[in-house]
Amino acid sequence: MEKIKTYQELTETHDKVKSLLDPRILLDRYQGKKREILVCGDTGCQASDSQKIVTRLNELILANNLEDTVSAKITGCFGFCEKGPIVKVFPDDVFYTQVTPEDADAIVENHIINNRVIQRLLFVHPETNQRIVPEKEIPFYQKQKRVALRNCGLIDPDNIYEYIANDGYMALGKVLNDMQSQDVINEIKAAGLRGRGGGGFPTGLKWEGALKNESDEKFIICNADEGDPGAFMDRSIMEGDPHSVLEAMTIAGYAIQSNKGYIYIRAEYPSCIARLKKAITQGEEIGFLGDNILGSGFDFTIELKYGAGAFICGEETALIHSIEGRRGEPTTKPPFPSDSGLWGKPTCVNNVETYANVCPIINKGADWYAGIGTETSKGTKVFALAGQINNTGLVEVPMGITLQEIVYDIGGGIQDNRRFKAVQTGGPSGGCITRANLETPIDYDSLAAIGSMMGSGGMIVLSEKDCIVNIAKFYLEFTVEESCGKCTPCRVGNKRLLEILEKITQGRGTMEDIETLKTLSEIIKDTSLCGLGQTTPNPVLSTLKYFEDEYITHVRDRKCPAGVCQKLITYEIVAEKCKGCTACSRLCPVGCISGAVKEAHVIDQELCIKCGVCFDKCKFTAIIRN
Repeated sequence: MEKIKTYQELTETHDKVKSLLDPRILLDRYQGKKREILVCGDTGCQASDSQKIVTRLNELILANNLEDTVSAKITGCFGFCEKGPIVKVFPDDVFYTQVTPEDADAIVENHIINNRVIQRLLFVHPETNQRIVPEKEIPFYQKQKRVALRNCGLIDPDNIYEYIANDGYMALGKVLNDMQSQDVINEIKAAGLRGRGGGGFPTGLKWEGALKNESDEKFIICNADEGDPGAFMDRSIMEGDPHSVLEAMTIAGYAIQSNKGYIYIRAEYPSCIARLKKAITQGEEIGFLGDNILGSGFDFTIELKYGAGAFICGEETALIHSIEGRRGEPTTKPPFPSDSGLWGKPTCVNNVETYANVCPIINKGADWYAGIGTETSKGTKVFALAGQINNTGLVEVPMGITLQEIVYDIGGGIQDNRRFKAVQTGGPSGGCITRANLETPIDYDSLAAIGSMMGSGGMIVLSEKDCIVNIAKFYLEFTVEESCGKCTPCRVGNKRLLEILEKITQGRGTMEDIETLKTLSEIIKDTSLCGLGQTTPNPVLSTLKYFEDEYITHVRDRKCPAGVCQKLITYEIVAEKCKGCTACSRLCPVGCISGAVKEAHVIDQELCIKCGVCFDKCKFTAIIRN
């Protein structure tokens, strides 16, 4: 790997290797003959054998002597996780879904050799039942705009030259060649980039604060400790486009005059770690990391630091303590890390998605970026869309898009045509958005105004099948488990909240408990030490605000409307419908159902463990759930 020593050499290399991506980024102008087969290599698709698909494709390519005309390789996340593993063929622009290793033979024989698109692997439009060939015509993608995810599903993340071919490291070259530190900060400020880790603090202001603080050492940290349940935005960026994080961190280092960066990443992300390690090695070998980068005189190195999966270490002061080798506990602010952070030195902490937006801003300009989104929330936001939704996956949308558009246009609506109930955004620190707020723009201020928050980007869709009290209990179980225990309001207060929720879901709650939930939640918000503790009651408060009637039903009627809380469920056999087939009694694990053949059966409520097997297996709908 030849070292690139100047900005001019970088420009020449970029122009030279751009042909590597021609069939992918210039479909309408591509004149070559070589086809590219890209297979999603995100963690989810790897779990569904995407690596075996690539292996089999390459075996067939070699067996048919096609290596000069076609290649197959792993890439990053395409986003449409519901339909993975995904395979895309260039320059044909054909998008195959739910591919198996056995389908590799058909792709090579039918598509590559005989130029026949495999109809059964194409996406089927849910309304027209038509099969769709190109990705851009699939509803899931039509309202998306990829900025942070621009290279995921497009380049080989292990090939630095493919990153360079798609304008990789050009932003760094521009910064080192044409800009001063304050110029970089001014551009980020003008773009309106805000932190994508949850709080939404203006990135340029954070960098400017660190620049103005004189010190013999300063540090750049990438917070890759993605801990929210159901969130995988940062993981997908690191797996599919690791160099975008390294380049942006180096630019940030130049902006605040720092020579050292750390990526704090949880050890449970082995694929990310492997790709980042390789990217760092490549960056050092080619001259984008280390001493005298591109002949500028600027030095910058990046080191990985592993976390043990503590949710609290997503909070920046706790993260800093963990890097220092201390217990991951937060401290009060001020001082802020930009004043006194890692080892008491000025430090900038941004998360993965924030860094992923930096290079496009430098390359395309602040005005371009500021033209996306809303007045106070610029650019795009990546969300992990999950729950009772037809199209689960990773989506990147312009700020200001409505929840209605995300759930129904991109997400394809609720599974099994159930009734929409709410969306939980912001994970354990967020809140519920109900049907009444479906037209709310998705931006920092609009979400805060209705009692929710952007958070890092988890978006869990709930339907009538979900019990709202149980959802609040789920998040409290998580935060109680993950509390660092440093402050009493969080350590003890959240434990008390959880105990009350457990009482309610078990049919032992009282109306006084509901009032206690409200009062205690407010106390925890007002008195907890860090931002995480201060936001942990949000799921309780927001669900009480919009669904207090469901809490009351649990307490007064001892019923769970969604049929989720087992202690509040009863199963009964309707004698008139029962055929006496004995299926329920034979399947019951505790033998609580009695009755003779061809006679109505009866459930002993004292023995019933509410498992629901009888309800699920009755062919005559003779068993009802109350």
